[in-house]
Amino acid sequence: MLRNVKRAPGATRGMSREPGKDRPTSFDIAQLAGVSQPTVSRALSGNPSVSEATRKRIEAIARQLNYTVDKNASSLRRRETKTLALLFFEDPTPDQSMINPFFLSMLGSLTRTCALRGYDLLTSFQQLSSDWHVDYEDSRRADGIILLGYGDFEEYRTRLDQLVAQGTHFVRWGSPQPGAAGTVIGCDNIGSGAAAAEHLIALGRRRIGFIGQANSHYPEFCDRYRGACQAQRAAGLMPDPALQVDALNTQAAGHAAVHELVRRRVDLDALFCASDTLAIGALAALEELGLTVPGDVAMIGFDDIPAASLTHPPLTTIAQNYQLAGETLVDTLLRLIHGEAVASVTLPGKLVVRRSTRG
Repeated sequence: MLRNVKRAPGATRGMSREPGKDRPTSFDIAQLAGVSQPTVSRALSGNPSVSEATRKRIEAIARQLNYTVDKNASSLRRRETKTLALLFFEDPTPDQSMINPFFLSMLGSLTRTCALRGYDLLTSFQQLSSDWHVDYEDSRRADGIILLGYGDFEEYRTRLDQLVAQGTHFVRWGSPQPGAAGTVIGCDNIGSGAAAAEHLIALGRRRIGFIGQANSHYPEFCDRYRGACQAQRAAGLMPDPALQVDALNTQAAGHAAVHELVRRRVDLDALFCASDTLAIGALAALEELGLTVPGDVAMIGFDDIPAASLTHPPLTTIAQNYQLAGETLVDTLLRLIHGEAVASVTLPGKLVVRRSTRG
């Protein structure tokens, strides 16, 4: 909370104090400069995330207040908490866990890696209306943040840019594209999407549908679709836009997407789903329609969540290495916290063949 600045009688607003009066604080400077207290701290420590104009304004006010940095307090603020914050984006799930099943698989790796590195892991849900940096790093509850999931990326991007501008230490799981906000660890979605389509083409499938959002709002799904289209073109096949159905990452959406393809009266002999969760819903819809898998329609998913091997038939999928993913997220964030140069990392996916493509 901001404090009212105490002024000596007749003094210019907040710019001088009588000897022996209360010592000025960074909160006083923040109030006069019209910025947050963390911004004052960053400006006075020379953090490059603060603009030159703002830094000069803050420094001028600090000089006029005869403000000096308490080196002991500053040292305490810089001391590591030895805690990392893991923030999940809420995903709709049948069991109300609100966590993407792939991220649940990754959680064990994240927890173990933190323990091995001597860190605690604080977990919570992200909300787009909240200020993550204030809740965690700037309040010294954690030294850095790991972000998993984001929903609509176009809405989320603004908040990521804000974290970058404020110098928050964070890494995220996502699509490591050129110009991505912050440091990103993610799967080779384009290469993996191509591998999925190549597998289906090698089995003689020529009309390959895709279920999943294929636009900039969901870049990981979009990259998987792009990879599948590239593989089809390389094989002399022309991807049919009518075989692609936008769908969010739920079983219900996968189920509805199959019925949408039926409504469009398109011919298809294979389906590539952008996630295993979508594929599970699609499998149920195909069974309701009396279509066999893989006889009538070969099916492939993405993620290799535990349920993928338990479907009927077991689901061919692209496995993401959640063990390596968790380790890479934690180790990259720790290097970032310690001032080392870091770069986004693309991890390979692996085709896991089961009976949904080979009966």
